[in-house]
Amino acid sequence: MSERPSYLDLLIGIASFETRAGHYLTAWADKTSNDELRAILRTVAARESEHGMSFAKRVNELGFDCVPKDDPNFENQMVIARSNMGDLEKAEKLGITKYLGDGITYFDTVFADHSIDIRTGELLGRYIAEEQDTTRLLTACHHVLQGQAAAAAAPDLAAQIDVSSLEQKVDALCRAVEELRQIVCAQAMPVNAA
Repeated sequence: MSERPSYLDLLIGIASFETRAGHYLTAWADKTSNDELRAILRTVAARESEHGMSFAKRVNELGFDCVPKDDPNFENQMVIARSNMGDLEKAEKLGITKYLGDGITYFDTVFADHSIDIRTGELLGRYIAEEQDTTRLLTACHHVLQGQAAAAAAPDLAAQIDVSSLEQKVDALCRAVEELRQIVCAQAMPVNAA
């Protein structure tokens, strides 16, 4: 076996993380009823799975075994991905939302390690570029899901407002009917002669 590269643990970690992400994103894609989200999840899941295999392959090419790092949370992630909870809630519970926004900064210093060989550097460069695009796709999708959730909540709010307004009108009508009943009853009563 050759000398252990300083970046070997990084490669094994990426292989492990990406492989698991490919599994739970595929499970989520299989479960969602949102066609737009399903398409994005399938794209991202394919990327993640391919990243996992590519990094495991690179570890093997360097002369080492790619023994996946254990993740005690993985089974829980699969349960969430396969569940009937809403997509927005799944994104939160799976931790997807922590990767949203301007992009990933975790890899900003990867190339500070000047011992990275050219083939590994090429692989890392492509990986980082694809992860940036994945972040962009998932951020856009998250905004759509938030908009859909807000739109779905809006009719409920409007219905509550309409019901409240209707209740006020019914109460006013009931008071008017009671007043009218009292007037009619008062007029129908015989006047006692003194």
